[in-house]
Amino acid sequence: MNEPANTEQPAAVSLAPADPLDPPERPTRVRYGVLGFLAAMTFVLYLDRVCIGQAAPRITSDLGLSDTQMGFVLAAFTLAYGLFEIPSGRWGDRYGSRGVLTRIVVWWSAFTALTGAATGFGMLLAVRFLFGAGEAGALPNSARVLKGWFPESARGRAQGLVTTAMLLGGGVAPIVSQQLIGQLDWRWTFAVFGLLGLAWAGAFYLWFRDDPAHHPAVNDQERALIAGDRPHDGHAAAARHGPIPWRVVFACPGVWRLGGAMITMTAIYYMLFSWYPTYLQEARGASPVQSARLSSMVLGVGAAGCLFGGWFTDWLTRTTGSRRWGRTAQSVFGAGLAAAGILGSVFTDGITASAVLVAIACLGVQLQVPAWWASATQVSGRHLGALFGLMNMIGALGGIASQLFMGRFADVMKGWGYSGRARWDPGFFIYAFVALIGMAIWCVIDPTKTVDDEPASA
Repeated sequence: MNEPANTEQPAAVSLAPADPLDPPERPTRVRYGVLGFLAAMTFVLYLDRVCIGQAAPRITSDLGLSDTQMGFVLAAFTLAYGLFEIPSGRWGDRYGSRGVLTRIVVWWSAFTALTGAATGFGMLLAVRFLFGAGEAGALPNSARVLKGWFPESARGRAQGLVTTAMLLGGGVAPIVSQQLIGQLDWRWTFAVFGLLGLAWAGAFYLWFRDDPAHHPAVNDQERALIAGDRPHDGHAAAARHGPIPWRVVFACPGVWRLGGAMITMTAIYYMLFSWYPTYLQEARGASPVQSARLSSMVLGVGAAGCLFGGWFTDWLTRTTGSRRWGRTAQSVFGAGLAAAGILGSVFTDGITASAVLVAIACLGVQLQVPAWWASATQVSGRHLGALFGLMNMIGALGGIASQLFMGRFADVMKGWGYSGRARWDPGFFIYAFVALIGMAIWCVIDPTKTVDDEPASA
């Protein structure tokens, strides 16, 4: 990472009066191209991340792994993902997201492909750790790009669309993975997925620019629209690349509360994409194909909830005039819905009906995500890449604990003589309780209180 920060001055927006006989020029729509690139990136991000859940039964069988060992493999990704959130977000703040995102996608795509080359527990553990290190910077830098290319008033919807594309990638991953596993085996399936990211990285680097003012296809009207509802400061660029005031950051309650809320969301979602296909096959008696379809349904409903949540959080903010409850009210409701859906699924015997209730729980989790992104963007202030990474890193603790817990829990219950649903279902009560904790945290989050507002002496 030795590129210098971009020091070019933004192109000036022309203020000369237009000829009254000429129709006014409309803003170009390059920002929607940026949105499309980010959506495609996050789609591949989750396709590559989630596909291992459907492949897990075959991997454990072929490599002779226990559920506890598979839990460590899944958690190795999440641990690396959390550890590298801050540095990779900071690289984007310092060097710009264009080069950093390109490197990130190339890295994770290479290790996606290498997953299929694993010969045992140790190699699989190392490859998934390095895969997680690569994926870590994608979302912090995506948030940074959205902040630079969209006005604050439209950012919730933009974030909702990007996150929805991400979840759609996760939603189709079980079905696509199962189809490829059936035709190519699980090893070549990972190689195919790795190629998708490499194609994205090349196209993105050639087309994208960090600053709208430097993109040749952006006209003055679009630049003005993007900058319309945020102040311009001649010292903004210098401040953005300055040192992070960590004492101030650690004194900001919003950082810790948003991190805590992400822990609860991550714990539930990581269980769903990591262990739910295995649960359906071992506890509910589903075939691999049926488990793929039901898992995709669960994650697809979550994606729809995220899409709706992105629109709804902006609508709530405009309608209520509250930048606090407009971002948090739907998350309180979503966390409660997640708890109810998880509990309901445990007490339902039918496999499809149970999966529908789990899908409702996933919807509740994903309703929270666009509001979380918008809140994290507000709270982070000018150090968005690094602080978004910090809060997402805190959230990764939920994913690590979740993936380790479910595998170990299943092995312990098996050792005690339990099998089928009796081996797996009791663990779901823990996740319902986690959702209720998230509900309580959202009640005290106030995204209007930012890191920049904290006293420097804190």
